Amino acid sequence: MASSSGTSSGSSVLQNSGSEEDLQQLMDQRKRKRMISNRESARRSRMRKQKHLDDLMGQVSNLRKENNQILTSMNVTTQHYLNVGAENSILRAQLSELSRRLESLNEIIAVLDANNNCNELVMDHNESYSFNFAQNDIMLDGFNVTNSWNYLSANHPIMTADVLQY
Repeated sequence: MASSSGTSSGSSVLQNSGSEEDLQQLMDQRKRKRMISNRESARRSRMRKQKHLDDLMGQVSNLRKENNQILTSMNVTTQHYLNVGAENSILRAQLSELSRRLESLNEIIAVLDANNNCNELVMDHNESYSFNFAQNDIMLDGFNVTNSWNYLSANHPIMTADVLQY
């Protein structure tokens, strides 16, 4: 009996070991399959990560280009602003100078007009007094052009915009 129980227990161990080997092979196969699946998943993840990194690098490149264009545009605009400011300062200085000149000329005209009015009054009171112009004097609108004081006291425009330009 001992021999039969030993035999049956020995065959059962043989069957168990065959079943364990099959089980171990199945587990190893699943393990390899899982490793292959994990490797493939990791490869896809690395590819997605690399694509995302490439996309981000492309965005960085585009943003740097755009930033450089904006900086260039800003520099051009700033330079234009400075040029306009300088031109404006020059024009203000010219305006001030021309206003001062005009005021001075208007004062001269006022003095000359006052002198002319006084001369007319003297001439009205002194009817025997007369001017004798030389034959070669040039007359323009009733004024002796040769006598510059008479010419300046005329009510003619003194200057135009063309004369005021430098």
